[in-house]
Amino acid sequence: MIRNKTSKLSKTSVKIGIISDSHTKTNRAIKAIDMLLEKGAEFFIHAGDIVEKEMLDYLEHTGKRYVAVYGNNDAHLVHLHNRYNLVQEPNYFKLANTTFKLMHLPFYMSNDTEVVIFGHTHKFSVEYKGETLYLNPGEVCARNKPLSECVLLEVTPEQFDVKYFTRKKKEEFQLKKEFSYTRK
Repeated sequence: MIRNKTSKLSKTSVKIGIISDSHTKTNRAIKAIDMLLEKGAEFFIHAGDIVEKEMLDYLEHTGKRYVAVYGNNDAHLVHLHNRYNLVQEPNYFKLANTTFKLMHLPFYMSNDTEVVIFGHTHKFSVEYKGETLYLNPGEVCARNKPLSECVLLEVTPEQFDVKYFTRKKKEEFQLKKEFSYTRK
């Protein structure tokens, strides 16, 4: 469960900025977070492989609620567990009257929540199966391809709206694709 600092927002809709796999590229992640803030992000999710403490500092600095899950490259951050909103996988929480499951490794891909967020693969993916949205924001670090990737997920009682953004080096983030799913 998300701690009090990031307890569920009481309203029924929310815009969530989602990143993953920042690794040592904190500056690229900061650019993504800043852009997501400009687009109205009210909550942030980091889907693991945080790697740098500075990434957690910046999430704190935004003043927005957030949650970050440990990735397979984050064991050295465990001593910071009580200082930041770091969680182990799978982590279940509720936000805007919607149930979420957050993990880094895509091992717990069951449909036991309304939204499943994961990282690790460094590949953007979105799929709505049954009554569950599966979402991987891709890599913000631009390690496996020359793109930083992130997502703005808007959750309303009626639908999930996903905006997928990419950024090439020395360019601004661009809206690459939009997806809209009617909730069942």
